[in-house]
Amino acid sequence: MRTTEVFETYWKFAVERQAIYFRRFTDSIGPWTDDAVLAAHRFTNAYRAADRVSQYLIREIQYHPDRPTTPNELFFRTMLFKLFNRIDTWQALEARLGPIEWARIDLDRLSAVLDDLLRQNRRIYSAAYIMPSPRYGHARKHANHLALLAAMMEQRMPDRLAQLPTLSSVYHALLDWPGIGPFLAFQYTIDLNYSDLLDHDEAEFVVAGPGALDGLAKCFEDLGGLSPAEAIHWICEQQDAAFAARGLRFQTLFGRELQPVDCQNLLCEISKYARVRHPNMTGISGRTRIKQSYRPNEARMPPPFFPPKWGLAAATESADMSCPAATGRLFA
Repeated sequence: MRTTEVFETYWKFAVERQAIYFRRFTDSIGPWTDDAVLAAHRFTNAYRAADRVSQYLIREIQYHPDRPTTPNELFFRTMLFKLFNRIDTWQALEARLGPIEWARIDLDRLSAVLDDLLRQNRRIYSAAYIMPSPRYGHARKHANHLALLAAMMEQRMPDRLAQLPTLSSVYHALLDWPGIGPFLAFQYTIDLNYSDLLDHDEAEFVVAGPGALDGLAKCFEDLGGLSPAEAIHWICEQQDAAFAARGLRFQTLFGRELQPVDCQNLLCEISKYARVRHPNMTGISGRTRIKQSYRPNEARMPPPFFPPKWGLAAATESADMSCPAATGRLFA
């Protein structure tokens, strides 16, 4: 494997982006970094589960104390939220329909609320993913997605997935459905695995999305015969040695090291970051600028909440959010 200068930046980026995450807990105003690119543009967290939308999914959709936690409910609520992947869409639906539960939902009414939101010129889908419309015969994309979800429920997908032995088998079961390609199937697999519906090791399986493939192309001149997924596992496995060799102090997620899905996300983010820091590294996408600018939000970060089965609750409650590893500035 032959690395490039971008691979060196990959580890520095991971440290600084994670440090920003911790700084925001104790400073709601900022600035949280001296890096002009990180300060001006929007990047996801080093850990996927720490991102705002993932936090909402885990806290409000999957582990809300007042919502049922049967396999049907966990699958339905998770998939409905992730099909649109927008917090304000979910909140608008619950404001109009009350608590969303499979046992009491009327999908026609739900579709009508989405129609009304569109008439108000409101976005109902996140721009994070490309969401192709499955072919179920409806004129509107969201109606086709609701039909897809209804078909999944009719074919007992929650029970079927709960019986599968690996993340890979869950992924392939989701991949069989119309409108769900490799990248979305992997994202849904990870999201469902946050819930109590599944309990697989995140480290066992990863799929490189388009952004990660571009990141790999910028970080490596040659993968040495490894597949993209194998390269991501290699990156993940050497993280401790990589940080130490570069004199970097990386603050883990309350003791949880980066998982392959996190290293995959970081490759996607370094793909964007390198457009400015390493414009000579063109990768495979051909993109030359970062589209999303960062808009400051002075709201204080809510306490983090992760799947209880990860065993991080005690660590998050007792953690010093201003820990030394998150106080240094790496970029001038």
